[in-house]
Amino acid sequence: MKHSRNLHQDSYPLAQLVNSYPVLQPYILIKPDGGKTIDFANPNGVKALNAALLCHYYQVKFWDIPAGYLCPPVPGRADYVHYIADLLAKDNQAVVPEGSTIKGLDIGTGANLIYPIIATRSYGWQMVGTDIDPVSISSAETIIDSNSVLTNLINVRQQHDPQHIFKGVIKPGEHFTFCICNPPFHESAEHAKAVSQRKIQNLTKNKSKRESHIITQKKSAPLNFAGQSNELWCEGGELLFIQRIITESREYATQIRWFSSLVSKKDNLIHIYKSLHDLGIANIKTVDMAQGQKVSRFVAWRF
Repeated sequence: MKHSRNLHQDSYPLAQLVNSYPVLQPYILIKPDGGKTIDFANPNGVKALNAALLCHYYQVKFWDIPAGYLCPPVPGRADYVHYIADLLAKDNQAVVPEGSTIKGLDIGTGANLIYPIIATRSYGWQMVGTDIDPVSISSAETIIDSNSVLTNLINVRQQHDPQHIFKGVIKPGEHFTFCICNPPFHESAEHAKAVSQRKIQNLTKNKSKRESHIITQKKSAPLNFAGQSNELWCEGGELLFIQRIITESREYATQIRWFSSLVSKKDNLIHIYKSLHDLGIANIKTVDMAQGQKVSRFVAWRF
């Protein structure tokens, strides 16, 4: 079940989305029962849906990403932001703090800039996104510069040293209320490719013959949500990436109030807890999030 403040509670209101973002229209399919859906096997259709959601719900009139870059589902990303807001509310007499005095850091913001957009448009927070990829940084800057609702609240910084998370992007004396991260999930390019192919194959299950034919024809096409290597995988996968955040967080304990990261693999939690306890961190929160049958969570900690 989605967070109660998540704007994307029910099925997509396609007629309203098309009205807000007409580019979506060509990617709508008619189901055998007469209902409408999106061609989720088409990368351009998925991107158009994201752009329509951001336009309709968040007043972001221009949103685009380079071909082959990660196109994340907006509804699921919104939950992380809203649960972070709940975490901050516990330090604010149970009231979710709003406005630009709240400053968040998005580690690996990507070309899509999804988390800063949702955070800024939902709560008026100030956000900084970081990434090691110059193309992602350029894309994110274009999104910011093209939307007046974002220009004064979001900025992005390139991390030039892939061996560091915070060093080089956090300025001396700079303070953040929280940091968020959706770490690379896979431990290798081969693993990422294998999982991606399985996802495409799963799209054919429980579909009508017409829909299955459309999807089968696109199996050789790029994955519908795409993604560059630095977005999808890193050596050691998400566990090692999160452990790097934990190790480096000690050095920035006075500059970031709450550290956090998504944890896709539940089995990684025991290792993450050990890494946190080894640093003497006792204030640890694990927040479960559910989207239909998919269950994810994030771990947050502070010194």
